[in-house]
Amino acid sequence: MKDHRVDSFRRLLQSLVESLEAHARLGRWEGPEEVPEPLKKSAAKVVERLTAATRLASDSFVGPPAVVAALKAMSGAARRLDAAYVESSKLSETDRNEAATVLSAEVDAVKAEAGQWG
Repeated sequence: MKDHRVDSFRRLLQSLVESLEAHARLGRWEGPEEVPEPLKKSAAKVVERLTAATRLASDSFVGPPAVVAALKAMSGAARRLDAAYVESSKLSETDRNEAATVLSAEVDAVKAEAGQWG
């Protein structure tokens, strides 16, 4: 699929998944070792990337059916990741490990469906 919207949205979702995975790993981080700087930097971009992804997900799409289907699939993924992040943020106040597990499960589910993104 050669539509630039699909490519841009896919790259954004991939970077969002990377940041959410980093965020979940930080939630589970224990021990005396220093958190690696790349992990901190990636996790720090979660809100920025979520905001961009949910903004794109709120758009309405027109174009060839295959392009629209891919964009709708990515929009659904963005909304699910946003909901999982919100849920994990609520849980992190009481159980950091459970929060990371909830977030990781949804991230894994979205990654498994990435083939629908065109």
